[in-house]
Amino acid sequence: MKRLSTGGFAALFALCAFYSVAAPSAAAPGNGGNGVAQAGSAPPADFGSPPSGEIPILYNDHHVYSKPDELKRGRVLAALVKGGTILIPLRSMFEQMGATVSYDPASKTATVTKPGAEVKVTVGKAEVIINGESRPLDVPPEIYQGVVVVPVRVISEGMGAYVQWVPDKRLVVVRYIPATPPPSPAPPPPATAPPPPPTPTPKPLYSEAFVAGDYIFSPKVYNEFSPGNTGTSSYAVRGAGEFNLGSIPFMLEGAYERWQYPHNCNATTSAAGGTAYSPECYVTTIGGAGSSPVQTNTSLYDQNVDARLAVRVLNPRVYVGVGYLWMSGNYGYPNMQSWGFGGEKLPDLNHNLSFFGSVWYYPNLHGTYSNVPSAPINPKSYDLEYNLLKYQVGVTLGFGTSPFFIEGGWMGDQWSNKQNAPVNRSYNGPFAGLGFRFLYP
Repeated sequence: MKRLSTGGFAALFALCAFYSVAAPSAAAPGNGGNGVAQAGSAPPADFGSPPSGEIPILYNDHHVYSKPDELKRGRVLAALVKGGTILIPLRSMFEQMGATVSYDPASKTATVTKPGAEVKVTVGKAEVIINGESRPLDVPPEIYQGVVVVPVRVISEGMGAYVQWVPDKRLVVVRYIPATPPPSPAPPPPATAPPPPPTPTPKPLYSEAFVAGDYIFSPKVYNEFSPGNTGTSSYAVRGAGEFNLGSIPFMLEGAYERWQYPHNCNATTSAAGGTAYSPECYVTTIGGAGSSPVQTNTSLYDQNVDARLAVRVLNPRVYVGVGYLWMSGNYGYPNMQSWGFGGEKLPDLNHNLSFFGSVWYYPNLHGTYSNVPSAPINPKSYDLEYNLLKYQVGVTLGFGTSPFFIEGGWMGDQWSNKQNAPVNRSYNGPFAGLGFRFLYP
């Protein structure tokens, strides 16, 4: 079975031009069965009967042959007039109209299909089936020179073509214009996307202020007076508050530390009732120009206080800024001070559990030491300098809406000796304490 497919089409035809004949008469022979169709409601005009034999078909202004692939010099014409009926080659005509034609040699049945329509004819059977409806034919389809030919009624009724015999030109005119396909339905409007879920309103970042006091448990102290003694009575106090200058958030903080530790000193009583001190009982002055005794019942201490001003760089409560530190002790060294810088994470006291930490660096902690007047060397005064790193890390635990909280962690100071400083120093230990908070928008 042979098949050739093309696109769809519709039925609308108009006669482009045909020639009028002056003398009217009875209807031409075979006008009802030869498939010569007329447009409109007026009775068909008498154009005369087409002669028997092969005649050309003019399809949409072009000659159509039974086998379009053969050269025109063979003059294999497209139409056959037999017994007053015009027969046209089934395949070539329907395929010109864009239909698909198949032929079953066993049943001698030809099937013509197009979207929405189907036409079937059988060689030797005076019947055409159009969309399942049987209609009679005056002349059955036949095979002529190897080609199936059918009455033109099959064209006009099955495909909606306009067919006319034009005697002056001795040809059959077929007009077939496919209807414009209906416009494609507009695509449905895109589904309206559901509105995005509302952005959760973040909890406001309350500003806070607090004070906290901490006890430093058994700190370890390494310096020129202590080879790692365990300190006693050491403590720290700090307080901080947040505020805005315009739209810029700031933090102001103050911190105090006191590191106390015993001095290694052994004293003995002589036979004469005097006291003899071991070498550890003396503090060597800077520059080695002299020394002074430290009594055995005396605990040494270092203390410092620093003020810090910082700007917030990250939420929640991460600040960087500058500080100024003052330091003093009770063993004859001078007071010292320095500018510094650092960063700090304040606790989030609007939560029951939060973390905090800080690192501050003072690169030029310095003071002036004056030798005793009896010192045999000059100059009498010396600069004493250290680098100082202060650090602290801890956690706070709140109690619901109570303003009180407890905290604990680890803290320390690391001193690096610079000009005229005898050795490095280290102070560190665990701490715990109690705090009081203030929260405000």
